[in-house]
Amino acid sequence: MNRFAVTLASQLVVAIPATAPLIEAALGAEPGIVTGDAPLATQLDLLILSPFQAVVNQGVLRETLAKGPFLIVVDGLDECEDKRGVKEFINHMLDFFGKHPSIPLRIFIASRVEEHIRQRLAANKVQLGDLDSHSPVKDIEKFLQASFRAAAEQDRVIRAFVRACGEWPTKSDMDKLIEHIGGSFVLASKVFKFIVQPAAAEDALTPMERLPVTLDMNGLDGLYTQTLARSQHLPHFHSIISTIALFQKSLPIVGIADLLDIPTSEVVHVLLDLQAIIHVPGTDENGLVTLCHTSLRDFLTTESRSRSFFVQPSFHLRLTYHCFASIFESCTDGRDPYEQPDHYGQQYFDYHLRLLASPEACNFIDEIERFKASQSPFVDEPPSWHAFLCSMFFFSIVRNNSPIADRFSYILTECTKHLALAVEFGPDSRIRHWLQHWLHYGWMPLDSSLRKVQFTEATTVQHYLCRASTIIHAKVCLLNFILPLQHVS
Repeated sequence: MNRFAVTLASQLVVAIPATAPLIEAALGAEPGIVTGDAPLATQLDLLILSPFQAVVNQGVLRETLAKGPFLIVVDGLDECEDKRGVKEFINHMLDFFGKHPSIPLRIFIASRVEEHIRQRLAANKVQLGDLDSHSPVKDIEKFLQASFRAAAEQDRVIRAFVRACGEWPTKSDMDKLIEHIGGSFVLASKVFKFIVQPAAAEDALTPMERLPVTLDMNGLDGLYTQTLARSQHLPHFHSIISTIALFQKSLPIVGIADLLDIPTSEVVHVLLDLQAIIHVPGTDENGLVTLCHTSLRDFLTTESRSRSFFVQPSFHLRLTYHCFASIFESCTDGRDPYEQPDHYGQQYFDYHLRLLASPEACNFIDEIERFKASQSPFVDEPPSWHAFLCSMFFFSIVRNNSPIADRFSYILTECTKHLALAVEFGPDSRIRHWLQHWLHYGWMPLDSSLRKVQFTEATTVQHYLCRASTIIHAKVCLLNFILPLQHVS
């Protein structure tokens, strides 16, 4: 919800231009509004409520208000993942209207009744309308009729069919379709897009042939399965879909390509046949790739529903690596990724790592081993690969859920081995930044106790430590870097 008030303010300026200078003054007086550091309640007061009150008191809106109060529509509030922000928004608006009951402003919230929303809206000041008591069948019928008419005007195949065979869809087809949809506008929209989407190599059906297929689908799950199958055979399909399902912030097409280190054309190729269920922007650089509905994420992350399309929680490891690699590679020519506020890797590396390391996600060490095995033996590993593996093994040593004793020697050996392999690429600004900012005790939990390990004989751990230490002193001197694991007896 950090940008909610700013977005709303931009729309307020369009609707009521007289608020523009007041909003500009608020932005200048409170920089935290722009950065999102100011509390949401403060943002709402300074950018929305106070400017609106001011122009009302000035009498600027007298003629307009004679027609009725202004209305702010907030649609899909349940899809906002920031539940605390949602609660703060509702609480603050209720408090505001409690203090200013006669203000000519109304808030219309359209949302599924999630518990954290229901609790806040169960107040005397709120008028609730239950859409379950209203049948949307007639509205869905009008929507489909208008949509199919528009499609017929644009699609030569449909036009040719109508000229030769008459009305399409027929009244019987439409009745069956509406019955199958069952009152869900979301399903109606997705079904329509699925029926009229262009033919593809894996689905050469015409819209007329696809309509009866749609009637055999099991709701949204069937639609998702049929649509995803259109691109399933393409390179990088699973990585792209898994990234879209798990990423914390929507990205443009080039952002996904950069994060996964694959050509932009490959991302476009996968997404073009999925537009019935995924919003694909018109350009590669601008606009965000987003899910048409959050139910697609639920589908992809529930194995019993998505089956072969299931996105494993362990995919967070690949996203963690891609975040790490994007930060690592950006540390060239003196650039600092921490000075790039829109850098996805810098913002969400820790997010994906923490989810990966949660006990319910996967066995952390086993997953790292599978990840190592997935690297082609015929491809030279970049320094970011070894730096990442060293960091992951190091993290497994210091995190709360410490590895069991019989694997500790192995983990320490792997950590030091990849440390030595990584620093061999120095001197390099990327290696320097990694040593200075990543391998430190910042990851050490506050309640951790130090671990002492005794080796009874010379080990490969000592070999790799000496090798890494020699290279660091020779190539990356003057860093004031202290090797955390320098005392091994």
